[in-house]
Amino acid sequence: MRTVKATAAAVTAVLAAGAASVVVGRLAGDAALKAPPGLPLPTDPRLTVHATAAGRITVTRDLAALRPGTYGLVGDGSHAVVGPVLGTETRSADTVVRRLERVTHGTVKPGDKVWLTPSLHVGDPATALGLDHTDMDVPGELGTLPAWFVPGIRDTWVIAVHGLGTTREHPMNIMEFLHHHRFPVLALAYRGDPGAPRRPDGLNHFGETEWHDLDAAIRHAVAHGARRVVLHGWSTGATMALRAAARSELSERIAGLVLDSPVLSWQTTLRALAAARHTPGVLLPLAVRAAQGRTGMSADPLVGADADVAAPGRALAPTLIFHGPDDRVAPWGPSRRLAAAHPDRVALHTVRQAPHAAMWNADPEAYEEALRRFLTPLM
Repeated sequence: MRTVKATAAAVTAVLAAGAASVVVGRLAGDAALKAPPGLPLPTDPRLTVHATAAGRITVTRDLAALRPGTYGLVGDGSHAVVGPVLGTETRSADTVVRRLERVTHGTVKPGDKVWLTPSLHVGDPATALGLDHTDMDVPGELGTLPAWFVPGIRDTWVIAVHGLGTTREHPMNIMEFLHHHRFPVLALAYRGDPGAPRRPDGLNHFGETEWHDLDAAIRHAVAHGARRVVLHGWSTGATMALRAAARSELSERIAGLVLDSPVLSWQTTLRALAAARHTPGVLLPLAVRAAQGRTGMSADPLVGADADVAAPGRALAPTLIFHGPDDRVAPWGPSRRLAAAHPDRVALHTVRQAPHAAMWNADPEAYEEALRRFLTPLM
């Protein structure tokens, strides 16, 4: 009897531990699977505003606050744009002074908790940039997908797709550039975004199912006059572009791909976001397994954690990748391997000291020049 009771207790303990592991894995994975659009990722540190003055803002000293370039600064009900660090300004060991370009929404005051974002603009192309645009409804498999269409005279359209932690406001960073070069631009909101259909399971699939919405946008563009399209995606939006190029029935209409900080290993990205929530390293494999079980995602050669992302025989459209070694969310290594495997089709523009999906922010002029050179033959 004692032996039976001891065995039962041991089995119960094992089952309880297993159940607890499943719960922990689910909670850890939620940092990525339930990352809401427009809110900071766990890797984005919260900063405190210490002071503001004409053209200057003082925030908590942090590696993020020292990044070169121009960024949005978001708080509770506020949005501003900050420029480079002002090296001539007096600063303490705990603070950094950056140029305050403008306050676009709300107010920014000492004591506010804020974070840096790659999205410089709020609103729509008309209110933010003064660009005429049309609100389009793109028929998708889950329902109507809202999109902004900025017209241009060319018959090659650019379809812009945001990624983790941002919304379709993010592509407005390059919209003036594309409009100047007369490209029609379609900026898409997809499943899970504000105004778009909900995800059936409420979870982010890192592009594995979301690419169907991009495919719907390609069909919509072709039906409305596009002869060819260029897919410009950030983060998981870049993954969606790769998926569409490989799987869409209209892949022959894809003239090129622009991939900014592509998530080529969803497992690694999920681990990074879970770790940023202080998940112990020994539990990170549980988060990956839980995510696979909840979403059905697999290690596809395009995005597998350990697989070669440049699958042999895969025919890629001309591709430009913007990525760098300081991306804590999507590793730089797979982008380098993809470019090395297809040197005749894939160009890698390395950007240093830039966080995830903020390659443009770190050096807009260099980014746009590389983009201009890439797009010119595709016009």
